[in-house]
Amino acid sequence: MKIYCNGEFMNDDEVKISPYDHGFLYGLGVFETFRIYNGHPFLLFDHLKRLRKSLLNLNIEWNLSNEEVQTILSNLLELNGIEDAYIRLNVSAGEGEIGLYTGTYTNPNTIIFIKPMHESNVVEKEGVILNTPRNSPEGKERLKSHHYLNNIIGKKEIGNSPNIEGIFLNKDGILSEGIVSNLFFIKQERLFTPHVDTGILNGITRQFVIYWSKINGISVEEGFYAEQELLEADEIFISNSIQEIIPVTVIGERFYSVSESSIIKKLQKDYRYYSRSLLSMNEMERSELG
Repeated sequence: MKIYCNGEFMNDDEVKISPYDHGFLYGLGVFETFRIYNGHPFLLFDHLKRLRKSLLNLNIEWNLSNEEVQTILSNLLELNGIEDAYIRLNVSAGEGEIGLYTGTYTNPNTIIFIKPMHESNVVEKEGVILNTPRNSPEGKERLKSHHYLNNIIGKKEIGNSPNIEGIFLNKDGILSEGIVSNLFFIKQERLFTPHVDTGILNGITRQFVIYWSKINGISVEEGFYAEQELLEADEIFISNSIQEIIPVTVIGERFYSVSESSIIKKLQKDYRYYSRSLLSMNEMERSELG
């Protein structure tokens, strides 16, 4: 595959970065993953807004504009001959001396990975409450950073099946999020999701779900919930930008059905419409979800 690296398009096996990159040495870097549907990156500006906020927190200067990123993505699609794609936009701090550095990084490494994206045959998942607790964010809020060890340890608990998602409790035993997803549950036609102060990542798709629910007159509560409250829900689902909206139909010995008139079905239908419609996509981005 052709990928983008610091202003150049090259074969993925040709890309090299310095061993002195502080993203490699100290995990100092952030990324965004999102999908391109029929040539159009869904909620791109919201992803870029979050990326820039995270880079500001890390004192990493990054100067690519929205328009430049759009051009890069278009070139990647053309070079690789695809229209529907998975994108990972990765920015690491760049080179520095060995040792912790508190100044500003002015020459970061930017790599944009692309691969073909096909519709998944996974339409529902089993949820597993993890023994591994969700770690606390490194700073005031969780960044989509290179610090993924906690997620990997959680993943080892459940194995590699695409049909299972692990669900973290935080150190206080409160529901937080999935290994690679945000968590929602429905009780009596009301939508509940863990508050960002539980230590979760404020996912872009999570923000879409909350926005969509409110404009459709659905009550949304962001709060602090025990495991039992999840187990007593009527319906459960998870979300992320790659897998979209997926129902959780079993946790342990409890089963959860999804009716055709449920909030989940309505949300899935509208998400597919917005993500695949250029006009609607731009309308959503102008709402500035993040």
